[in-house]
Amino acid sequence: MGFYDLNKAQRLQLVDEINVAIRADIHQTTSDRIIAYFSDDDTYIRKIAYQAIGKIAAGSPDMQPKILTLLDELLTFNNEKVRQTVINAAGEIGMKEFGNVEHFFDHALFDEHHAVRNAVIGSVKKMGEKNPEPVLQWARKYLHHPDQEVRREICHGIELRGRTHPQDILPLLKELQFDKTARVKRTLVHVLGQIAYKKNCLGMVVEHLKTWDNQAIVRQALDEIIDVHHRYKDFSVLNQEQAIAYIDKHYWQEIQREPLA
Repeated sequence: MGFYDLNKAQRLQLVDEINVAIRADIHQTTSDRIIAYFSDDDTYIRKIAYQAIGKIAAGSPDMQPKILTLLDELLTFNNEKVRQTVINAAGEIGMKEFGNVEHFFDHALFDEHHAVRNAVIGSVKKMGEKNPEPVLQWARKYLHHPDQEVRREICHGIELRGRTHPQDILPLLKELQFDKTARVKRTLVHVLGQIAYKKNCLGMVVEHLKTWDNQAIVRQALDEIIDVHHRYKDFSVLNQEQAIAYIDKHYWQEIQREPLA
């Protein structure tokens, strides 16, 4: 039975049970119960487990060394769900203390399983939003890594910070403008679109794109931004027509270049 097959009272009871069990494992320096929850088929059970790790680490700093030791031991566990949940748990800690968990992400970027690498993206998103300075410094190290998937994951991972503080990530995105890999370029264009429809972000994105040299990727990005304002019309600050008018006035007219038909 899945977590959301339970009624509300049963769900609350289960959350308490998971928190108690995980705290007991940490105290006893054992991992049987942690492994059971970290490997559960239900993604919500795994989420409760890694959030429990984060809460314990934040509320009981004296327990953090034990927590990190346990997570280190599970970082190479033979079940990808366990490794995935380890990275999500490290992300909970990294929202406040990235230095203590940085090595988890150095390792997991190259995990053989996509679920673990996707957990890196998700964790970088939430850490970058709450604790941007060290996380973005770390991300910069991998912007030009030979592995295209690493570059793509980093590009995607820094997106969430850009939705509220585009000025923090636009210089990093600019470094990818001449990437030769289609998958990385698609992610770059996607991230620019995801940033630009948020409040107070379109102007900053457009101004920054004026400094880019790769006009082909800029055109793709502007097309994506216009499209996003239609796809997310219920959430965009501007409607599509307003976005088109803004881009026409503040990009195409200012650089004295005609947009493609």
